[in-house]
Formats: sequence, C-alpha cells, structure tokens
Amino acid sequence: MFVQEEKIFAGKVLRLHVCTMEGAEWLEEVPEDTTVEKLKERCLKHCVPGSLEDPKTVTHHKLIHATSEKVLTDTKTVLEENIQDRDVLLLIKKRAPPPLPKMADVSAEEKRKQEQKAPDKDAILKATANLPSRNVDRTVAHHNMRDFQTELRKILVSLIEVAQKLLALNPDAVELFKKANAMLDEDEEDRVDEIALRQLTEMGFPESRAVKALRLNHMSVTQAMEWLIEHADDPTVDAPLPGQTPSEATAEAGASSAEAGASSAEAGASSAEATADPGSEAGGEEAKDELTEIFKKIRRKREFRPDPRAVIALMEMGFDEKEVVDALRVNNNQQNAACEWLLGDRKPSPEDLDKGIDTNSPLFQAILENPVVQLGLTNPKTLLAFEDMLENPLNSTQWMNDPETGPVMLQISRIFQTLNRT
Repeated sequence: MFVQEEKIFAGKVLRLHVCTMEGAEWLEEVPEDTTVEKLKERCLKHCVPGSLEDPKTVTHHKLIHATSEKVLTDTKTVLEENIQDRDVLLLIKKRAPPPLPKMADVSAEEKRKQEQKAPDKDAILKATANLPSRNVDRTVAHHNMRDFQTELRKILVSLIEVAQKLLALNPDAVELFKKANAMLDEDEEDRVDEIALRQLTEMGFPESRAVKALRLNHMSVTQAMEWLIEHADDPTVDAPLPGQTPSEATAEAGASSAEAGASSAEAGASSAEATADPGSEAGGEEAKDELTEIFKKIRRKREFRPDPRAVIALMEMGFDEKEVVDALRVNNNQQNAACEWLLGDRKPSPEDLDKGIDTNSPLFQAILENPVVQLGLTNPKTLLAFEDMLENPLNSTQWMNDPETGPVMLQISRIFQTLNRT
C-alpha cells in the first residue's frame, strides 16, 4: 500500500473561528505550520473576493487573537503564536496613518509660533528706542526694599530693651516677672501650636505623633510633616521624648518651690512696707538685682536651639560645629540658607544679630507711638514672645496666633509695610 509522504509528515490541522468587524463569521481549517500571513490571505479571499489583486490589501489588515487581544505577527506560524484549536481570531483593517500636512499648513503653523514667541533683546531695544531714558539708582532702590525678617530682628532687640525698662517701673515688677518666669517653668514643651496641630491631624496623622513631631521641629508644620513621613515605619515613633513625662515628685517639688518663692515675695513685700524710707531704698536696690536675675533666667531659657538634623547634615559637608550653629542662627534654622551663608561672605555675622534698630529712626518711632504696641509692652507675655522669636524665629506663628501678643505683632508688620512703600 502506498501513502503520500506529505500526509505522513503534515502538521496538526486547527479549526479556527474568524470574525470581521462587519459581523461575518466562518471556520478556517489550517495546519499549525501555516504562517499568519498565509492565514490572512485565506481570510481575505473568503470575506473580500478579488481583494488580493492589490498587494497592499494584506499589509493593510491584521489578525488579532480574541482571548489574549494580541496582534499576530505575519512572519510567525500559527504554532509559534500559540494558537489552539477552536480559538477565535478577529480580522481588522488597520487604521490609516494621518496625512502629512500640506506646505501651506506648515507655513501657517510656523507663522503662528513666531507670533507667540517672546521678543529678543534687539526687538525690545528697537521698540523702546524713542522712549525717554531715566537714570535710576538701582543700589538705592534695592536698599530701600528692606527684608522684613532681617529688620524684625533689629526691631525686637530694641523693643525688648524698652519693654524691660517699662516693666521695671511697675511697682509689682518682681511679682510680674516671677509669674513670667513660672510660665516658662510650667512644662514649656507642653505648649503646642493648636493651628499647626490641627493641620497635621487633618492630614491623617495621629494627634500624639503630631505633637511629638511639632516639638522636635520647633512648631514648623513643614518640617514636622517631613519627620512624620520619614519615621512612619519607625517602631519607636510613638516613644515619649526625654523629659516630656516628668515624675509627680518633680512636679510637686516645682509647685512647692513656687509656693515658697511666692511666700518669700510676700514676706519681702510686707517687710518692705514695715520699713522706713532708708530701708525702702535698700529694698529697691534688692528688687532691681532680683529683676536682673530674672531677666537672665528668661534669656537662658530662650537660648537658640539649632535643628539637630540640619546640624548633622551641614557638619557632614565638613563645616565646624560652631560655624554650623552660627549659620543656622543667622538663617532662622533654614538648612539651605545656612549652607549658602557658610559658602558665601557670611554676612550678616552672628554679632550683627544682637544689634537693634536705630531708636531715632521714623520706623521705630512709629512703632512706639502705636497704642496697641504701647499697651503690649507693659505685658510680661509680650516680652517673653519677643525673646522667643528673637532666638527661635520658627515660633513666630505661635505668637502671631496668640490673642495677647498677636495684635502687637500685626501692628509692627503693618507699620513696617506702610513705611517701606513710601
């Protein structure tokens, strides 16, 4: 018996369902070694009779495997494309490429771009050639536009001196400043800017974690948010800060010492009343010395606290620790500005920060003549606010939102902006 060789070695025959976008369907039987291009020709003969007269017809169509949504490659075989028996194929005409723009359209587009293009230097000079020239001293103009933050520090230095003198004239000055000093002792770190805390909690951060972040970052919302994101997966993120949970014994000791201080003050006041005129003069000197000591205590508690992360980052660049602290103090704890200061001419210097504004200047006189400022300078809390903002400018927002100190800061800002525009 004779058997044809091609039938012995013929590949497996697959029955494939073919569909078109027009809704035609039929069954194609092809060996698995048939190329996709040959299969496409057979499909086109079936659905578009006489279409193969144009050789581009095959290239303008494509076959898509319906299940995998894959476009079949013409040069591969049915087997290589992993097509199985009874699979569904979709015959689709390829989308025609967009026509190339006409020369007239290209010229119009180029003309439109030229019209929208900004004028160059030559065009500006030509257009302004007939305008009258004006000689403006740009150095003076730049000098007049003073930076508020730089001037505010000088204003605060001078206002602190005025506030200390005014408060020292008060007959209850010692008692007032003892209360002010006690305000710093009653868990200063427990005071958190409520607005900053609300902003962080509205972002979804837990309140306790947000409070910790604000304390670590001097009430700066931006830096606190960065810290919270950076330590989101830190297992110790909710651990209390050192010194944030003082023992009851310490609290009682502080309370008892405050009571002792108050009783001694009362005893001193009663003894002062009981003494005659010569004794009252000595008592006045004693009160003056006590005020001086209280001022020193307040100043020590308001010492500048550099951002520890900024210190580490700048020291890793090779700068000395003292230089880094000076740079951060001059630039309000801003790391990038501190780096520029270290690499530049280092002006203003740290010593310049302690210089006040000219007390005879129109700006300072206008501030002192403002009734809101005058009333605020007799409040010990205003002095504390000035001291705090002087060494920790990032706390300015906290004092601006305070009902007692906020109006004073608002008037200072308004007076500065008004005189700076004139």
